[in-house]
Amino acid sequence: MPTTRRVLLLNGPNLNLLGTREPQVYGSATLDELVQRVEAFAQAHGIEVRHLQSNHEGALIDAIHEARAWAHGIILNAGAYTHTSVALRDAIAGVGIPTVEVHLSNIHARESFRHTSLIAPICIGQISGFGVYSYLLAVQALVYHWQREGSSSVP
Repeated sequence: MPTTRRVLLLNGPNLNLLGTREPQVYGSATLDELVQRVEAFAQAHGIEVRHLQSNHEGALIDAIHEARAWAHGIILNAGAYTHTSVALRDAIAGVGIPTVEVHLSNIHARESFRHTSLIAPICIGQISGFGVYSYLLAVQALVYHWQREGSSSVP
């Protein structure tokens, strides 16, 4: 595995409200705190993180497309787009970058419309229900995936 891997940390709609939006569901950590924890954890594994949060589907898709040139992995919390966006699903499938889908809450223990992910079938895995730790598990999952695949290719 190369010394430094690069990961796109991508957060979708309403995640900018973390810390204040339904803290009983999503926790009290703000998005900035979440990103700082992920960056520190990733750095300890030799991984550089670039983060984007957007409430706009097209901006998320553009970021996925641009990641082809530099990213070795994607950690994606697509928020509500998880359940509705064929366009995000197609973008992930189209770039071929190993992607881990994450959710702060356990989407399978919530409303039935949240049980279906259009994104999960084209990701290397899905992690949900562990709050901010879901993201740290996603970093570990990417490291495991790279080691298992023996991948040393750089975009």
